[in-house]
Amino acid sequence: MSVLSLPAQVTPAPAAALRPVPWHRMIWVTWRQHRGMLIGLTAVYAAVSAFLLIAGLKAHHAYAAVASCHPAISDACNTLNNNFGSTYWTMANTTGIFMNLLPALVGAFTGAQILAAELETGTFRYAWTQGIGRIRWTIAKLTLLAVVITVLSWAFSQLFAWFYDPFLGRSAGLTVLAEGVFDTRGIDFAARTLVAFTIGAFLGMLIRRTVPAMAATLGVYLGLKLLVWLVLREDYPVAINTSGAVPLNTQQSAPATMPWILKTWTVGTTNWTRYIPVSRFWPMQFIESGWLLLLSVLLIAATVHLVRRRAA
Repeated sequence: MSVLSLPAQVTPAPAAALRPVPWHRMIWVTWRQHRGMLIGLTAVYAAVSAFLLIAGLKAHHAYAAVASCHPAISDACNTLNNNFGSTYWTMANTTGIFMNLLPALVGAFTGAQILAAELETGTFRYAWTQGIGRIRWTIAKLTLLAVVITVLSWAFSQLFAWFYDPFLGRSAGLTVLAEGVFDTRGIDFAARTLVAFTIGAFLGMLIRRTVPAMAATLGVYLGLKLLVWLVLREDYPVAINTSGAVPLNTQQSAPATMPWILKTWTVGTTNWTRYIPVSRFWPMQFIESGWLLLLSVLLIAATVHLVRRRAA
């Protein structure tokens, strides 16, 4: 009687093959794929920062001469003040317009391309079949890029706020609460850049074409900015209603501390005024940045949902 021996069969270990890619590897992959975009954005911020630093030092020096000139109503002081305005105000105004458009441009040229370019070129078919997984792939890309872009934007806005300080109060109502100024300082600029990035990513996944997604991102962000200024910001719970005199600052040396008058009305024989003092700047910053952050999280979740639906 003979014993028939069979070769031993090796059972594969599917668990090891399906092990998720570690997060640190996902960071490396994201950097490798989008390093050109991140380096380009950093270079733009660095170049503009160098300009703001050089021009800001000159502007601060010139403003210090104006502020220290006495008496302020003398011809010599008026000449210094007029020279400061004619020399630096146009530059500051142009830079301020650029700063207000910058979040939209960042969202269009970064966020709108993150997923739309993959879908448009078809490379998503390769990326989504790798061990990283399409959902983890999307979350890693959006989260990591959003954090880097937000931090860079916050640091850049701090430099711009320093640069722009000498120009506050140069025209009526130009305070830290004014539209075009409030959006560029504190933490609001970083929050706006983040929401512009996530708008771009969502529209890129929704439209699946890069150029249309970029155009749509610009339109949606600018529409949101207009909505905030005309409708939402006036209703933040920081405004004060008073039937007495508003504590207006009438000193010519400190026009940048003038409150933001929202509206006036009359009830019976009593005149009422609704206004926001400059001291409420930081509460307004936290309120606005908070809901912008929440909106960004919702947009990322909606983008991941679209990726999941396409994968189904």
